[in-house]
Amino acid sequence: MTAPSLSFSQQLLRRRPVAGAPVAHGASDHLKRSIGTFQLTLFGVGATVGTGIFFVLSAAVPAAGPAVLVSFALAAIAAGLSAICYAEMASSVPVSGSTYSYAYTTMGEFVAMGVAACLLLEYGVSISAVAVGWSGYVNKLLDNLFGWQLPQSLTSAPWDATPGIVNLPAVLLIVMCMFLLIRGASESAAVNTVMVLIKLGVLLMFIVIALTGFNADHFHGFWDKGIAGITTAASMIFFSFIGLDAVSTAGDEVKDPQKTMPRAIIAALIVVTSFYILVAFAGLGTQDASEFGSNEQAEAGLSVILEKITGGTWASTLLAAGAVISIFSVTLVVMYGQTRILFAMGRDGLLPSMFAKVNPRSMTPVGNTIIVAVVTSILAGFIPLTWLLDAVSIGTLVAFITVSIGVIILRVREPNLERPFKVPGYPVTPVLSVLACIAVLYGLRWQTWLVFGGCVGLVLLFYLFWGRRHSALNAGGADGFIPTAVPGDDDVMFVEEPKDHHYVTKHKDEP
Repeated sequence: MTAPSLSFSQQLLRRRPVAGAPVAHGASDHLKRSIGTFQLTLFGVGATVGTGIFFVLSAAVPAAGPAVLVSFALAAIAAGLSAICYAEMASSVPVSGSTYSYAYTTMGEFVAMGVAACLLLEYGVSISAVAVGWSGYVNKLLDNLFGWQLPQSLTSAPWDATPGIVNLPAVLLIVMCMFLLIRGASESAAVNTVMVLIKLGVLLMFIVIALTGFNADHFHGFWDKGIAGITTAASMIFFSFIGLDAVSTAGDEVKDPQKTMPRAIIAALIVVTSFYILVAFAGLGTQDASEFGSNEQAEAGLSVILEKITGGTWASTLLAAGAVISIFSVTLVVMYGQTRILFAMGRDGLLPSMFAKVNPRSMTPVGNTIIVAVVTSILAGFIPLTWLLDAVSIGTLVAFITVSIGVIILRVREPNLERPFKVPGYPVTPVLSVLACIAVLYGLRWQTWLVFGGCVGLVLLFYLFWGRRHSALNAGGADGFIPTAVPGDDDVMFVEEPKDHHYVTKHKDEP
């Protein structure tokens, strides 16, 4: 018989199989597995340790005082709960696509597209916004080294507060990342590894130099700001941990993904948390908490502390160089994550197959990468993005919540599924993860929800009018023998016969 006609609700609720999922016509079904645990760990560190740690103390310390150390611990716990849930999902569903693929497997096609909108918002806007920030650091470094800067017309968008022609450094950064990603995943991972080690080295330099000026008196009045101050600072700091989910976008290019991905996620969390707390501890030991709220501190971050201790600019120049490298690394990994999410969507037929075409030599989605680079470079070069940054946060938090709920759903639905890593303290851990993310979401502005709703609404409209009609689950996907479970019928499956591409009805217990 021919393939069954699914009802509208069945189309929305159908789920991608954990294994043996169909592939859309014209799409590639896999990428090259070339990334190991160490490189993947540094992918997570590279995407997480951005400019936030260089400047977050100037915002968080005035709110919490010396107890900002507790705020860092709370933020790490909140992010860690989500990271642990990601680790289980990555070991259970070891494919590219991050939260989109996890939602598709656990909650169905319609929810997966909504989550995809969150990820496209998170990753796409992040690439552009971070690239805009890179422009400022490049100018600062050029000024420190050569006493010369790029003109305003080439470092600002036409609609910035101080308008220019184009933010040229931001565009160049995205283009450089594009060529690296086109060259190959292993080459990109190698470059990222070098850059992450350099920026961690710069932060280690700050810790060592700052500890030479350590004074325990600066920790007096540790609890003066109270619980309210600590939680407020924790909300600010939480966003410095965003990026750990980038590890889960690499599922199709990781060696032994079921073991490698959980290890890399947990290792990245430990590295990031350790460096953040050490930087905060060393910084607080050098100056009184009240000094962190000054304008000078807000503009120059950790550089001011180093200049006070060393009496010169050499250390702050190195720190500025570290920030430039840090942003390059973040842009590279986030752009990588965006292209792999689009690849997964194209492979599933929910985007045109051009998004899942792979270059046979480099085994990378070249067309996909070029499209991402063009769109994000236009945003970075010509449009001020400060008003969209909160929308990045909301997309991330919704993704975190989805993964945590997905862990519970998959445990109930497929209790015997192989899970090399399991969430400790289940089901309390994923529930706490959801509650922690909701608490952070509660403080976001209504304008942020408006932007978020508009983005999700557009993606879902695209799905309803195009995606659901082209889904790889509609007709077995690629040529060949592909079993596909039909939603709503646990006893029957329709199997495509490889010769004539007709479907025959069989019960699951039939040979």
